Amino acid sequence: MGVNARARDTNAGAADKAAAERTCALTREPLTPEEGLRFVAGPDGGIVPDLGRRLPGRGVWLTASRAVVAEAARKGAFQRSLKRPVAVPDGLPELVEQLLVKRTVEALSLANKAGLVTTGFTKVEIAVQQGACAFLVHASDAARDGVEKLDRKFVGGFENSRAADARNGAREHILDCLSSAELSLAMGRSNVVHAALARGGAATRFSREAERLRRYRAPASAYAHGEPDLRARSEQA
Repeated sequence: MGVNARARDTNAGAADKAAAERTCALTREPLTPEEGLRFVAGPDGGIVPDLGRRLPGRGVWLTASRAVVAEAARKGAFQRSLKRPVAVPDGLPELVEQLLVKRTVEALSLANKAGLVTTGFTKVEIAVQQGACAFLVHASDAARDGVEKLDRKFVGGFENSRAADARNGAREHILDCLSSAELSLAMGRSNVVHAALARGGAATRFSREAERLRRYRAPASAYAHGEPDLRARSEQA
């Protein structure tokens, strides 16, 4: 579940500014910066994930998918795109996921510091009922009964106050990509399972990071477009 993948990332760095669309070096599918992951070659010639899109140099863009990153590493898409030998670190897909989790946790922590986050089942339920919840967050390991109860109320409230297609819109505002331990780390307290985020820039930033993490973890079939063309085109950032 997540927000619109094409929402503009106001925290993007200068490396993004040259163009609004890139091409995945593995699948050759067009993608926006929000739909992709950028990699650069570091000073030592090793591939470095540039998730903030701020590092200088020629970028290699891949669809935000663990399966795509793994396949790109296996089939030499980085070397083809950069047109020179580079070292791809072992466990690159795992490293990217760890960095995405870190960015998502940090974004939630910033939203909390901005006073936009409510935790605790009862308090979250009240925020939902009052229409004060822009994004509903569940731990990935939360009990299903509590998740379903809050979801029903959130979706119902969303439908009552928005357009006819609001049910799908509401589902996109329910985020569940972090575990209870990760939510607790972000909030600086223990046993965080549910949270409600009020409207605000920091909440929107968190939702974008959470959506990118969700897409990255999606099954490989979500990005299946037949056999990818590996004639990777170099992309100048």
